[in-house]
Amino acid sequence: MKFLTLALLSGKYLIRYRRRYFFLFLALSMGFSIVTLMTAVKDRMYANVYKSAQDHYAGDIVVVGHDSSYAMDNHLTAEAKAEVYQAIEAVHLEGPRMVERTHFPQNGVLYFNGSAVRLKYVIGVDWDNEASYFDSLDYRERLDLPGIEDSPVLTQMENMIYLSAPVADQLNARVGDSLILEVNTRWGQKNTGAFIVGGIVEDSTIFGYYKAYIGRITLNRLLLIDDEDCSIIGIFVKDRWKVEKIRALLQGDLENRMQTGPIVYDREEFAQASAEPHEGIRIFLITIAVYLSEVDDLLGAMNIITYFLYAMMLIIMMVSALVTYRLILHERRRELGTMRAIGFYGADIRLILILETFGLALVSLAAGMLLALFFQWLVTFISFSWFPSFEIFLDNGRLATLYVPRTVAVNILAIFISLFLAALVPVYRSSRESLPDMLSGGP
Repeated sequence: MKFLTLALLSGKYLIRYRRRYFFLFLALSMGFSIVTLMTAVKDRMYANVYKSAQDHYAGDIVVVGHDSSYAMDNHLTAEAKAEVYQAIEAVHLEGPRMVERTHFPQNGVLYFNGSAVRLKYVIGVDWDNEASYFDSLDYRERLDLPGIEDSPVLTQMENMIYLSAPVADQLNARVGDSLILEVNTRWGQKNTGAFIVGGIVEDSTIFGYYKAYIGRITLNRLLLIDDEDCSIIGIFVKDRWKVEKIRALLQGDLENRMQTGPIVYDREEFAQASAEPHEGIRIFLITIAVYLSEVDDLLGAMNIITYFLYAMMLIIMMVSALVTYRLILHERRRELGTMRAIGFYGADIRLILILETFGLALVSLAAGMLLALFFQWLVTFISFSWFPSFEIFLDNGRLATLYVPRTVAVNILAIFISLFLAALVPVYRSSRESLPDMLSGGP
């Protein structure tokens, strides 16, 4: 009951001295909005690049097979796949989604009407297993499959090729056009196949710029490997924060079944481990963090800038709070002395002032959140599409935000702690002054 009375009294004082608190209110709300917006943009940028990499590499953990017996390096036989699936079953993952893909990197060439484009990625996919992924893509054009099922030219998805928009632009190709794809077989000879453009994907990121998708079995046959073979098995896990733990469990089980490479943590380690001589198929378990290690350097630099600005904003807020409380409490000395004279204890006065502080923090945080949403709306008008290769961080060429509850909670806690620390010393000193000095207003 006493606490409620003191809380109501602190609310009345906060309203009464709202003009004195106004500068601190502005500093807190502006600081919180900037801090929240910075962290939300950073979290969204990382989420965007992770999602792009996850789609490109097909999983949170990618089982990569390195085969020394063929001219093509990325290769998993049906027997090797069986061992991998047994290991996945043995570690009891919680409902993982798995996909198989065949990769032919860097040397694929597309021909159309006398033009040729060298592809960075030719990826063989299982259309049915990855239907949800392809339905989620942003298409410039896409064939309506039910309307062309009876076409004598196109009878199944295995005849299709999906192109990224930059490739289609260079070839002047449109949906429905017939292209020739040239690849090298596992023995190093050239092989070609004819395909119908089934879709053109609006993807100009570093992951999708020179990319084409065809059916996995079709690509296997062009490469002269068995229909059941693939290059990688992608594993999508439910909890992204457990990826490293799951990778360690899989690594431990696979080491007892087949030849495995070491666990690596960045691209340089992966390149060095891949270059080590071996016989037959050797398995590597690669996470998205490994593939993004170079991008992580850029994000790390951004984090340093973010943390620096974060610290500067907290320091500004603490200094503002310290100055404001010293001025306000000096003006209120007679009032606080009167409260002491009529029976309030020093602890009661400290509690009232601390509750005022927390009330001010709550109001400032609410206003700061509204300001952050306003600044977020302003940021959406700024286009970064001119920035080369920056698209992987953006949503449709513009910055976006992601308010992660844990990050927002940390921001709120930082504001409360900073304000509490700034107010603690002035409040304690004011409540501990001698009563005659407080009533006289002091020197």
